[in-house]
Amino acid sequence: QVQLVESGGGLVQAGGSLTLSCVASGRTFSSYAMGWFRQAPGKEREFVAAKSWGGNTAYADSVKGRFTISRDNAKKTVYLQMNSLKPEDTAVYYCAARSYTAVTNNPSDYDYWGQGTQVTVSS
Repeated sequence: QVQLVESGGGLVQAGGSLTLSCVASGRTFSSYAMGWFRQAPGKEREFVAAKSWGGNTAYADSVKGRFTISRDNAKKTVYLQMNSLKPEDTAVYYCAARSYTAVTNNPSDYDYWGQGTQVTVSS
């Protein structure tokens, strides 16, 4: 079993920056790919970014050039650096892990999820 603990959410003005962190504990594997998803009120959970333990990355088109996913394998931590934030980025952000090396944008492919952290971007 893997537990994911997120932190770093909060309120930020449009154009500002925020960094989210997700620490994995329990039985984790170096081969696990890590991802970030978000869910706004009334909308389905959507893919944001993902990064394999080996460094392969993927981003949603809506965040390319603004968000950066990174990970510290030794600390079993994944980060999401969010720059140039927009009001439409407002959502609950979830950290996720899957027991495969390849990154994917499909939520159903992920095995473990964090509790979510609220990110609110004001106009």
